[in-house]
Amino acid sequence: MSRAVEEFNRRLLRARDAMDRAFAEPLDVPALARVACISEAHFIRSFRAAFGETPHRYLQRRRVERSMFLLRETDRSVTDICFSVGFSSLGTFSRTFRDVVGETPSEYRESHEPMVVPNCFQMATGRPVVAASRSQVAPGTAGHGVGSSSFGEAPVTVRS
Repeated sequence: MSRAVEEFNRRLLRARDAMDRAFAEPLDVPALARVACISEAHFIRSFRAAFGETPHRYLQRRRVERSMFLLRETDRSVTDICFSVGFSSLGTFSRTFRDVVGETPSEYRESHEPMVVPNCFQMATGRPVVAASRSQVAPGTAGHGVGSSSFGEAPVTVRS
């Protein structure tokens, strides 16, 4: 990989880190493009090529990940969680949550208890599996592998 490509990837990672730090704030593509030192359109195309999803979808997924934690670990209302993670509409939050997780926020809360494991395991198991790709997941992989996230993990292989 050339030095220019490495530098470009670092700039994209800086923009993604900025999104992670400010996930509850409205998406500001022009500001993120400035962080990456490229135009808005090129930023969106490059982000999708590098991470497999648009900046908007990435931010939605990160917000859903945070809401999954809050639903499991707190007794705050779904509406309160919706607004605290950056959604401006309960309907959009519920629809997006269902699209990403495969169940409504209330159903998720009822079926998932607080986790009592180290944080590194919580992060690995707490990543949502895109509902549409569940049929592509290999048997015995517990929902991880194909389509589990955009962080570049290798698919899980099952040994017999």
